[in-house]
Amino acid sequence: MVPHLFRSWLVLLAAMVAGAVAVAWASPAAAWSGTPVATCLKRVAPGDTPAAIFASLGGFDCSGRERRWGAGDFWVLSGPLSTDGGQRSLVRSASVYQEGATLYSRGDDGRIAHIAFDRHDAWRRLRIGAFFELPVPVADSRTVQLLWRVKGTTNTRGVVLNPRLLTVDEGQRDDLMLTAFYAGFAGLCLSLLLSNFALWRALRQGYHPYYCAMILCLLVYAASSSGWLGMVTGMDNNLRLKLNVTLLGGAIIGAIAFARVFLGRQMMPEAVRRLTRAVAVFLLGAMATYLIVWPHWPLAIDRLLLVAFSATLALVVPVLWGAWRARVPYARIFAIAWSAPITLAMLRIAQAAGWIGWSFWLDNSTLVSMALEASFSALAIAWRIKVVSEERDAAREKETLARMLADSDALTGLLNRRSFLREAIGDPAPRLLVLIDIDHFRRVNETLGHDGGDEVLRVFAAALREAAPPGALIARMGGEEFAILVPAHLTGLPEQVLDTIRGAQMPFDLKVTASIGSALGVIGTEADWVVLYREADRALYDAKRAGRDRVRWVKAA
Repeated sequence: MVPHLFRSWLVLLAAMVAGAVAVAWASPAAAWSGTPVATCLKRVAPGDTPAAIFASLGGFDCSGRERRWGAGDFWVLSGPLSTDGGQRSLVRSASVYQEGATLYSRGDDGRIAHIAFDRHDAWRRLRIGAFFELPVPVADSRTVQLLWRVKGTTNTRGVVLNPRLLTVDEGQRDDLMLTAFYAGFAGLCLSLLLSNFALWRALRQGYHPYYCAMILCLLVYAASSSGWLGMVTGMDNNLRLKLNVTLLGGAIIGAIAFARVFLGRQMMPEAVRRLTRAVAVFLLGAMATYLIVWPHWPLAIDRLLLVAFSATLALVVPVLWGAWRARVPYARIFAIAWSAPITLAMLRIAQAAGWIGWSFWLDNSTLVSMALEASFSALAIAWRIKVVSEERDAAREKETLARMLADSDALTGLLNRRSFLREAIGDPAPRLLVLIDIDHFRRVNETLGHDGGDEVLRVFAAALREAAPPGALIARMGGEEFAILVPAHLTGLPEQVLDTIRGAQMPFDLKVTASIGSALGVIGTEADWVVLYREADRALYDAKRAGRDRVRWVKAA
């Protein structure tokens, strides 16, 4: 089992690395509909006008290294457009933190048209996937070039990110694909959330609340990072972007707390537990700083978040190593579950640091990787529940066996006097108490010895079980005296017991008889039991005095 899990883990890790690298370096044109738009960048200078920018076209940086310019206001100029604006009438770009933007278009006749939005009404321009979509401004001529004036951007990922020209049909096709992607993730999160919440209500395992909190953060993160939350609520777009980071951090803190409780102290040494606590506090502090300070000092805050998320990535190594070394199947499944997030998190950190280019799928890889992690973690949870259930069942079996040994007569397997009284006292319904005593049992011991006498007692107990109806209480009260307690209407039981004893095959064909005393009454209290027992015992004495091997009755007063 363990080698198979290890091979599976290696295969999954290799597949995730290959897939993630392919995504990271995939061409945007291959992944999306429409035509990519090449852009150049320069800062807005006092006195700049769109007409002057279109006329001069000088001073632009076309290297693609936009982030080195830092925060501020920028002009972003497209290259010459060969596509007819009437055919590809929409411009899409990824949503970034900014105060607002104006898109200008220059027609082949030199006329300029424009359309603008700011952070407050950006939600009207959002499409699923958190893309800004703007219609190409048209001035009754063919559009030959585009120009963006972006105000107040932090420029931590770019100014105008991955712009594309596309038709209405292409836009709808992309919307449909992305809706299916996000809906699938949301459905998975909802199913995991509801099932684990139900398990928590039933089992009260300490790790379920943290797992549910993680899934809930991921669910809301998907709604926010997809742009859907902004489209529905009309919230400030910059606030939505800050919410993305907060929810992602919350999901990671939930995952850390889940791992601490799920793995426990046996699989997570105290030093690692202290480290997880420190990293969680550091991440929480970094997010609080981001929420309070951002968008001031964006580069410093972005690096702080980068260090915080990198610390959580480094934390995963000792946590997963401890889980793997535990040689517990569900702990190893947990380790496998984190293979995808670790792989893609490394690439996302590389993207955030600017070492690799921006990719929509890599930017949304958190959803894919955490979906895999949540699914594998659900499997690990199910496995752990199975283990806990088996351990609990084994403990219950031991407890039941111990109780049976404490409540039963070791020789005959019948109830002992204590357990018989515990079961008998407290029921106000009328009962029939039958006391049975083996006749001349001392002679049996003298004839067969104590071992033979014990065998007679075992056979005698078996005969009582055979004669008694289902649900009857049968006990060895001590020595050779036995008792049967049944509902009062079973008045034929004493004779039936006597007949069964007479027909029982005793060891060495020894003839064994018994005297039986019966009494009717209730046993609501211990005092009632004393009264009923004395009456039955008196009837038993009458049977002995009358010659033994017979039944006698006395009704309780």
